[in-house]
Amino acid sequence: MRRALAGIALAVTSMVALSFLIPLALLVREQARDRATTAAEQRASALSPVLALTTRRADVQQAVAELGSSDQLVVRLPDGSFVGTPHAPRDALERAVRRRETLTVDTAGGWVYLQPVVLQGDRVAVVEAFVPAADLTRGVAASWGVMALLALGLVGGSVLVADRLGARVVRSSRSLKRASLALGSGDLDVRVQPDGPPELQEAGAAFNTMADRVLDLLAVERELVADLSHRLRTPLTALYLEADRMGSTPSARRVAEAAGQLESELDSIIAAARTPLASARPARAAAGAAKVCDVAEVVAMRLDFWSVLAAKQGRPYERSLTPRLVPVAFPEDDLAAVVDALIGNVFRHTPEGTAFAVRVERADRHVFLTVDDAGPGVADPAAALTRGVSVGGSTGLGLDIVARASREADGELTITRAPLGGARVRVSFVLADAGGAGGGVW
Repeated sequence: MRRALAGIALAVTSMVALSFLIPLALLVREQARDRATTAAEQRASALSPVLALTTRRADVQQAVAELGSSDQLVVRLPDGSFVGTPHAPRDALERAVRRRETLTVDTAGGWVYLQPVVLQGDRVAVVEAFVPAADLTRGVAASWGVMALLALGLVGGSVLVADRLGARVVRSSRSLKRASLALGSGDLDVRVQPDGPPELQEAGAAFNTMADRVLDLLAVERELVADLSHRLRTPLTALYLEADRMGSTPSARRVAEAAGQLESELDSIIAAARTPLASARPARAAAGAAKVCDVAEVVAMRLDFWSVLAAKQGRPYERSLTPRLVPVAFPEDDLAAVVDALIGNVFRHTPEGTAFAVRVERADRHVFLTVDDAGPGVADPAAALTRGVSVGGSTGLGLDIVARASREADGELTITRAPLGGARVRVSFVLADAGGAGGGVW
């Protein structure tokens, strides 16, 4: 923007300066010429009375000398002789004598003024006033130089002022841009100092209002999440009581285990919701970077949990877990939530007895978690990855949780058709020992 404003100022000021300087330069040249020719005409006119009184050579020479222009003032006497060296062409002199008219002639050496003087006896003398070419333009170059310097100063000053104004606008725009990027990166405390033109000041004030509004809305949302999570403790307590009434049976233990896991998740949600907004994202990022877990180990643990329900529903399943270590810089609880979301989708969206398969594979820099099923598949994978959009009557948050987890681990989520005939959901994570955090642990 600064360059554009400076260019506009340069172009406009240059055109204005040229529109005035060109006519003014021509006028200065004409004035210099007029001044020199007028002086020559006055000298010639001053000599005419002398010729009217006498045409003696000595007297005429003395008069020319007194006028101080012996090299530029020439007299053609009536007898055809000259006092001084003539500069006018011969035909011009003859014309002035014959027609008795005043002439001006431009020659190679300068400008010539011929003034005939009619004497007694119908005799004619001619006074020639000569102006050298240098005298016609005397002082013009200096005047043009002064005008050029003034024009350069005017153009330079306008460009400098435009650049300063542009710098102020650019500075305000960049400040607003940095604040917007910081807000988008999670710095909810960032604000701008309105500066610059009135429009940018209004934009800065609007940005601050928007940031305050976002902070208020996020605070309300987090309070609602925390309150909702806390309200779930009531049915959770009922599960504990139901498990106690069931005694020490395997079913009771499974219910108690599930209730304990649910309580742990609720505690994590409430703690996260109560975390101050300004430190929530950095704290989560630091926690995620500090914890490393093995994908195969977490998947095996969660498969053991789901295997009980799979056996009850008659679902055959296949597990294929790489024997190699597959560490990822990701909290174990979050990875377990990803596995539960993937396997839970199979149980929720396919009929009982539908087979599924879970595989963990290691590549050079990534680990792939794949869940296949023999169900009806996903007709619109893009819609399934949209938060809050369901393709099977659910809340639509399960796959969104998986997608966000994969992005936090520098991976990706894809949905395709599985060899079993249903859906294939594949999640990739960057290995911790491939340049991620915690690479030195394994």
